[in-house]
Amino acid sequence: MSTVHTYTLDLDWTGNLGTGTSGYRDYDRAHQISAPGRADILGSSDPAFRGDEARWNPEQLLVASLSQCHLLWYLHLCAVNGVVVTSYTDSPAGTMAETRTGGHFTGVVLRPQVEVASAEMTDKALALHHEAHQHCFIASSVNFPVSHEPAVSVRA
Repeated sequence: MSTVHTYTLDLDWTGNLGTGTSGYRDYDRAHQISAPGRADILGSSDPAFRGDEARWNPEQLLVASLSQCHLLWYLHLCAVNGVVVTSYTDSPAGTMAETRTGGHFTGVVLRPQVEVASAEMTDKALALHHEAHQHCFIASSVNFPVSHEPAVSVRA
């Protein structure tokens, strides 16, 4: 039996400068993503596409979703496998290729930097990244490669 989850939000375009989309340069790409009980996300397009660099763009949010999903599965798997993670950071990077008809992501690299409580946990901590990737709902939903370059250190 499968379980279906539904995710809803509200998206409001706030970039009408008075003439709507009367011309390519006549509107702002600003928008706001909201949902009850959550902080709003101020969005725009990538600055390469006339967007506001101070706001999140969809490409960044996709990369962030992949990184978050991996983090959450990884922490779960570590907890149930006796690996005590004391710190986790990631600096992921996504690559998108523009084409004449649009564009597409060609890949995302996650670079998790993990700190564990003892040296005996290092090998298992590294191995669990592969398993986390297999479980990640977001990674299994995209049509481009998501790779990992993890590093594990031991808490001093």
